[in-house]
Amino acid sequence: MVETLVLSKKTPTITGKINLQFYDLEVNCLRLPMTDEEFEEFCYQNPNLQIEQDKHGNIIIMSPVSYDSGHHESEVLTDLGLWNRKTKLGKTFSSSTMFILPDGEKRMPDAAWITLEKHRNLANWERKKFARIVPDFIVEIRSPSDSLRALKSKIKDVWCANGVRLAWLIDPESETTFVFRPGSEPVEIKGFDKVLSGEDVLPGFEFDLGVLKD
Repeated sequence: MVETLVLSKKTPTITGKINLQFYDLEVNCLRLPMTDEEFEEFCYQNPNLQIEQDKHGNIIIMSPVSYDSGHHESEVLTDLGLWNRKTKLGKTFSSSTMFILPDGEKRMPDAAWITLEKHRNLANWERKKFARIVPDFIVEIRSPSDSLRALKSKIKDVWCANGVRLAWLIDPESETTFVFRPGSEPVEIKGFDKVLSGEDVLPGFEFDLGVLKD
């Protein structure tokens, strides 16, 4: 039996043993972190859970998204997919896709895009597993249960730190968007009357935030 201790509202940190974070609670488990193979098997054995792993080996269990949040994710991914079908510049990915990042983080953004060149460098067998690849573009949409501060940190310290070239954090509650680029502070865009640009990462891609309004 694994001995556990529940700690309240704590962000997982490196401890030399694995931790499970259930939403904003942390369960401390006295065992070594899972290997990549063990983590992948753990995810397959728990298909109804949204599971991530940080670079220290801590396991993060995330809550399902709300009705509105699911709709918001769908709208962004739909426009991204339509643009990509026209341009054929890369591959799009849904919120269920796990990416293994260079520092060991295993994360699932709400939407992602990877250049065709980078995609073609993956062997076929790698595409059947959790791939070791960094998206060029990701989107995170804040749901009611998400901490804005934690999401900002996740994009800056996880996604951008590992090589994501452009990231959007969309907060429907305050109708605010934060645009992240590596090595610079995020740009805050107020209001859903704006149109976001894919800039040089996704040339010609635009997303009208107005579609997210009720």
